[in-house]
Amino acid sequence: MYRLLIVEDDMGIAEAIEKQATAWGLTVKCIKDFQSVMQEFAEFNPHLILMDIGLPFFDGYYWCSEIRKVSKVPIIFISSASDNMNIIMAMNMGADDFISKPFDQSVLMAKVQAMLRRTYNFSSAVPVIEHNGALLNTGSNMLVYNDKNIELTKNEYKILLVLMENKSKVVSRERLMEVLWETDSFIDENTLTVNVGRLRKKLEAAGLNDFIKTKFGVGYIVG
Repeated sequence: MYRLLIVEDDMGIAEAIEKQATAWGLTVKCIKDFQSVMQEFAEFNPHLILMDIGLPFFDGYYWCSEIRKVSKVPIIFISSASDNMNIIMAMNMGADDFISKPFDQSVLMAKVQAMLRRTYNFSSAVPVIEHNGALLNTGSNMLVYNDKNIELTKNEYKILLVLMENKSKVVSRERLMEVLWETDSFIDENTLTVNVGRLRKKLEAAGLNDFIKTKFGVGYIVG
């Protein structure tokens, strides 16, 4: 799991980024003591840093230059001070990218993932399957909808994974029971029905009504 360090003194912004990044399977740490940035950086050993410019005690340029003395870890500046001079200074200090506030969370996460892919040469920062606004994170086994995390049991996750991997097709009950059999000592038709029913209730509680449709006599399909 990739580690993201957030150096941002606006706790509302920092916590919003932390929530979104966590939902996408990243391990996140927000700096609280802005006099000990280097110490926390060394202890956390992040794969990527999001850095604000205007910080207490020392600005983001200073911390960027300090980090560059010891590490080549990617640094993305996030700042409302987005004039050309600040962008140029950030890059000259060793930043890898710059995103202006206010920003869209999905755009920020796209930049984070792109930077991780380029730096660490992995095919996908967070393997995600999307359908009708619902995001199934296969790294954390978590479903995200409208920025809310929906916790799934092991069986619920396996059912939803197969359905979303085949979102244009009807998945037979037999196929779903085969998938569940891999992890449970015994799965029968009634057990499958109970698991699907519980999963539907969780989805409906999150606003995903009729997400799983029944094809009577055949199986299920996500709609």
